[in-house]
Amino acid sequence: MVNTPSRTRRSTGPFRLLGVPVVWIWSGFNVFLLLWVAMTAFRNGAEIFTDPFRLPRSLDPKNFTDAWNASDLGTGFINSVVIVATSSLTVVALSAPAAYVLARSRRRSSELVTMAFVMGMGIPMQAVIIPVFVWMQNISSYMYATFGWWDERISLYLIYVASSLPFTVFLLTAFFRSLPEELEEAAALDGCSSFRTFRVVMLPLARPGIVTALILLVISLWNETLLALVLITDTEMYTLPQALLGLYGTMQYTSNWGGLFAGIVIVVLPIIAIYLWLGRRIVEGLTLGVGK
Repeated sequence: MVNTPSRTRRSTGPFRLLGVPVVWIWSGFNVFLLLWVAMTAFRNGAEIFTDPFRLPRSLDPKNFTDAWNASDLGTGFINSVVIVATSSLTVVALSAPAAYVLARSRRRSSELVTMAFVMGMGIPMQAVIIPVFVWMQNISSYMYATFGWWDERISLYLIYVASSLPFTVFLLTAFFRSLPEELEEAAALDGCSSFRTFRVVMLPLARPGIVTALILLVISLWNETLLALVLITDTEMYTLPQALLGLYGTMQYTSNWGGLFAGIVIVVLPIIAIYLWLGRRIVEGLTLGVGK
């Protein structure tokens, strides 16, 4: 009962009184913007400019059909699904054991390795885009000279994995450190090896953190555009953001702005669906173990 007034003052402090309305206003603005884009996707160009906030007269999906066929959004969608899914799963598969070793190691070198991953998070991709491009060109030339074949989507996959490892390892390392060590000691007494302990005991306990890392990876890689523009030149290998840029040029030339908004909805809708389905897992994974 003694601490109740202090908790009350913190819960009704000036930052909370100011922050809560700001968050609600910002959230409402984003929801309104999303609904406006969705409604505009069912309208034609003339209606968009004459009365931009008017409800569509019908829900004719013609704009979505035009957007899907105009700039190969279907091909870009499939390419993005394959690249993002394989990259995200590979990153999690590599990061989970690495993070577990770093979290449980008592060696001084483990702290240095962890700091190296943290430093990797601070390097912007724009600063190393030229070396990355040269590196992937050398790999492509070598593969063509040796095997006579290479796919630019493999280059994008490799860079996605390499650039996503620092954040994922850092996130999962903090999560593994929050798990109790007593379970590992009990497993060791039962004769489990370190690998079996990780696979049977710790990996299921780390599922919330792994799911959180996977969702964050999918969201970030799905919207990535810079690396795709630099590394992929064949239109049949375009990712969905690249296809959307091509759609922008096509719809700007034909003045089909409704089709452009339909393309935006096609790009954004899968991420919104994933967040609505698994959004609570992100919060659970990031907050689990905070009080330990």
